Amino acid sequence: MDKIVNIPTVSDYDEHWGLESRHPLVNVLEGSQITRPIPNCRKNFGIYVIFLKDVRCADYLKYGRGEYDYQENTLVFVAPGQVFGYPADGSTYQAKGWCLYFSPDLLRNTPLGSHIKDYTFFSYNVSEALHLSLQERDTIIDCLKKIDDEIKNGTDRHSNAIIASAIELLLNYCTRFYDRQFITRKRANKDILKRFEELLDDYFISDKPKSLGTPTVAWCADQLHLSPNYFGDLIKKETGKSAQEYVQQKIMDTAKDLLLASSKSVSEIAYALGYQYPQYFSRAFKKAVGCTPNEYRIPD
Repeated sequence: MDKIVNIPTVSDYDEHWGLESRHPLVNVLEGSQITRPIPNCRKNFGIYVIFLKDVRCADYLKYGRGEYDYQENTLVFVAPGQVFGYPADGSTYQAKGWCLYFSPDLLRNTPLGSHIKDYTFFSYNVSEALHLSLQERDTIIDCLKKIDDEIKNGTDRHSNAIIASAIELLLNYCTRFYDRQFITRKRANKDILKRFEELLDDYFISDKPKSLGTPTVAWCADQLHLSPNYFGDLIKKETGKSAQEYVQQKIMDTAKDLLLASSKSVSEIAYALGYQYPQYFSRAFKKAVGCTPNEYRIPD
C-alpha cells in the first residue's frame, strides 16, 4: 500500500528536508543545500509549494507528455490539500533546483490572500507544468532570491507583508509565462479544441445525456486527460469563452438543429440533451436564444 506522508506546516517540510526552520510560515531552498539523498514518498500538503525543477520532468516525475519546446527548468505548483510526489518504493533522489513553500497563514490580511485562488495553475496536473525559457528561469530565480533575502534579514513587523508581496510578484510572472506557453503551443491547443468538439458531438448522439445529464466541464476535461482548471484556461484563451459557455453554446446549437429537423416534442428534446426537467431547458434556451423553443420552431 502506498504510504502518504502528511506535511501540514512549513516546519514539517523543513524537517522532511533535514533543515532548521528559519521562518514558521515560509521558506526557500536551493537544491545544493540538501546534501543527503531524500527517500521518495507521496506527500499530502497543507501548504503551498512551488518547485523549480532543473531536470527533465518526464524522466523524474514519470508522467507522459508531448514533445515540448521547453523541456527543462520546469515549474510545478501544489496547493494545500493536494497529494504530490513519487511512490515510496525504497528509492531516493537528490534534490535539484529550487523550492518555495509557504503557509496559507502567511497570506492572512494581505492582498494576495484575497485572490490566491485566481492563480488557477495551483490546480493543474503535473503534466500541465510551466516550462520556462532560460530568461524566464532567471526571472523566477531572482524573485526566489528576493524572498530568501527577506527571510534571512527581515525581523520587523513589515517582513511578512513584504514576503507575501514578493510571492505575488512571482505568481504574476508565472501567469505571464503560462500565457506565453499557451501561445507557443497553439498547434497542441487546436488539437485539444478539435477533440473537445468531437467529444461533444459524440456525446449528443449517444445515450450519455440520459444517464449523465448535460455534459459538465469537469467531465469533458477528464475525457481529454486534462485538469478542469487547465482545460478551462486553455479554452478561454483559444475561444474567448469559458469552457462552460462553450458547452452551453454547443447544447443550444444542438437544440436548434433538433427543433428544426425533427418532430420530437420540446420535452423529448430536453431529455435528449440531458435536462432532467424540460422547463429548465426552455428557460436556458430562451435566455441564450431570446425566444422559447416553440417560438424558435414556429416563428411568427
